[in-house]
Amino acid sequence: MGDERRFGEFVAVRRHEGGTVAELVLDRPKAMNAVSSDMAGSITGACEALAGDRDVRVVVLTSSSERAFCVGADLKERNSFSDADMLRQRPVSRAAYTGVLELPMPAIAAVHGFALGGGFELALACDLIVADGTAVVGLPEVSVGVIPGGGGTQLLPRRVGAARAAELIFTARRVRAAEAAELGLVDQVVDAGADREEALALGARIAVNSPVGLRASKKALRLGHGLDMRAGLEVEDAAWRSVAFSGDRAEGVAAFNEKRSPQWPGE
Repeated sequence: MGDERRFGEFVAVRRHEGGTVAELVLDRPKAMNAVSSDMAGSITGACEALAGDRDVRVVVLTSSSERAFCVGADLKERNSFSDADMLRQRPVSRAAYTGVLELPMPAIAAVHGFALGGGFELALACDLIVADGTAVVGLPEVSVGVIPGGGGTQLLPRRVGAARAAELIFTARRVRAAEAAELGLVDQVVDAGADREEALALGARIAVNSPVGLRASKKALRLGHGLDMRAGLEVEDAAWRSVAFSGDRAEGVAAFNEKRSPQWPGE
């Protein structure tokens, strides 16, 4: 399974593929990974460590719970909060979702069972979502008097369009795996129980490529989305310039011409 590093009680990072693929494990199975303040802080800490690790080329977000990827915010904890507590906790919670969203390398979510509210928002913060046949996703926040506050109102329309996102958020409905794939809520549906394995395999396929190229491609995709074509092409050009004179570019061209696998310097 590779080396494991713990971040608090509820989050672990495991290394695969010689350390190039990092598995970020949500590990609060008794609560179906409900995100408490402590768990949010641990997610943030793990993402900060991964973002600064130049050896990591791909992050795969997984769950140790058999029943759920993540059921969102810990509503039992929230029920005990005063208004002042809610305000104090908001930056802690927000940092966890931002930490996943701002990972500089490609990120893949492996989803099974329930991925609801903040749980689905953690998946939406990733670049790709692999779901198994048991997956049930949705943003039901309006049914408990709030709104999707972990990026859902911004990330969901970028995936499925404004009208579809509005319908899903306003109705608070839950969507099963097959329909989720049809609507573009997830990118791939695999057999029940195979989401982690398939997501790690996808991560391994991605991780053979240049870490410099992967990070620059992700940056261009993220920054260019929603811009007009001319502005988007300027974003792309800036990303190209950041890699064109890199060691990875030189090694990639040399390896191609010498008909061998590249040994990426990662710079």
